[in-house]
Amino acid sequence: MELKGIHHVSAITANAKDNYRFYSSVLGMRLVKKTVNQDDPSMYHLFYADEQGSPGTDLTFFEIARAGHTYTGNQSISQTSLRVPDDEALAYWLDRFRQFKVNHEGMGEQFGRKVIRFRDHENQRLVLVSDQTNQGVASGIPWTNSAVPQDKAITGLGPVQLTVPDISPTARVLTELLGFRQVGSYPSRNKGMPDVEVFSTGEGGTGAELHVELSSDLQKERPGRGSVHHVALRVDNRAELEKWHEKIRRERLPNSGLVDRYYFQSLYFREPNGILIELATDGPGFATDEETEHLGESLALPPFLEDRREEIESRLEPLDTK
Repeated sequence: MELKGIHHVSAITANAKDNYRFYSSVLGMRLVKKTVNQDDPSMYHLFYADEQGSPGTDLTFFEIARAGHTYTGNQSISQTSLRVPDDEALAYWLDRFRQFKVNHEGMGEQFGRKVIRFRDHENQRLVLVSDQTNQGVASGIPWTNSAVPQDKAITGLGPVQLTVPDISPTARVLTELLGFRQVGSYPSRNKGMPDVEVFSTGEGGTGAELHVELSSDLQKERPGRGSVHHVALRVDNRAELEKWHEKIRRERLPNSGLVDRYYFQSLYFREPNGILIELATDGPGFATDEETEHLGESLALPPFLEDRREEIESRLEPLDTK
């Protein structure tokens, strides 16, 4: 059994319309699924990805209309990366961010790669990372109808950063339980802190890394709009997911058991520092109930919610995504 890389990252937004405007119009990502939180159908769940909604390219958002400010802190998923083809693409994004007045830090470097750290309109902590030197997990397929040129477009998820008060228990879960390899480190941006540790799985590269940083912050992050709820890792199929469930159960980590999300099968658990990790299968995918060319245009509901469509739609603010 080997995890194949990052599957998706799920975050929180307070306003689906503003969220759609930023991620579709400014970042040029494709909305591939407009659905609801299956555990609370009163809120939207929006999925942005590549042209085909490929696993490893999904950045998703739960709309919590009254979500307050995020108070950043420890025990958190503190940074999400988005991949672009090369260093030249980053130069394009610097101009685009200036055009749209996106808060950013200019060009930088992280683990030998060129990056741009930036924030969305809700202070979501994001990074554009260049695939110039990537030799690992392949990127996704740029969206044909994006406002961003295809050779500059976002092609998937890059490294995800975890911030913890003690790296050791998280590192043990990643390496001994999940099969990640520790492949290096780089200096922390927090003065006086040890290097950020880099863990890789599957084919490795930008689409298969978790970066774990130590923080002396005594405050646990208080999530709100702009915070990340969980990170999901790629599992090939349900049979393999069942084996992971047994392995995690033997480890006595709190977990959800297998959950049918219709577009993929899932298993959720918390590692010792309290960070929520999901294991999710690559299929069946987002084209299960919509044609690929029309992904994200209509409200999609899994079969077990379809008989509640009228009730669900009446509680949602209309969101035009055609």
